[in-house]
Amino acid sequence: MSVASARHILVNTEEECTQLKDRIEGGEDFADVARAHSTCPSKAQGGDLGQFGPGMMVKEFDEVVFSADVNSLQGPVKTQFGYHLLEVTSRE
Repeated sequence: MSVASARHILVNTEEECTQLKDRIEGGEDFADVARAHSTCPSKAQGGDLGQFGPGMMVKEFDEVVFSADVNSLQGPVKTQFGYHLLEVTSRE
């Protein structure tokens, strides 16, 4: 079974998600942006979700985490919780 590690930023609107993505791509630190803007409790860890396997996250999130290139910024990804920016930090 494969295992991935990821970090994410959860916000309420696609527009905010896109703006934060631009800031990170422009050089701002992912963890700093997560701590300042994410609505998920994981913001305390800079958005770090730790390790998880397929099926442990919502479907839309899972699909990106187990297909995207490691260390690439993905999003906005819409789920029932809002809009996510996510980065796969490792996958085995």
